[in-house]
Amino acid sequence: MANVYCKYCGYKSSTIAALTSQSCTKHPNGNNKGRHVLYEGSEKLQYNCKYCGHKSPTISTLTSQPCTKHPNGNNKGRHEPAL
Repeated sequence: MANVYCKYCGYKSSTIAALTSQSCTKHPNGNNKGRHVLYEGSEKLQYNCKYCGHKSPTISTLTSQPCTKHPNGNNKGRHEPAL
């Protein structure tokens, strides 16, 4: 089975159960105020932000930066990977 990833921080796990059982440092509710959420897309060589199109080689790198076109406002949220 392929690895699974958190859509908020890019945390990698071998199973969905293991992924969603742990707190996420980049959860929208705040640092460790929610659990990892499954990224439902496939593993890729490059990930694009669904709001602005920014490109990055990993989900963790993509989600580490604020997004200028985030729905909450300019730089008021992080990039989120498109499926």
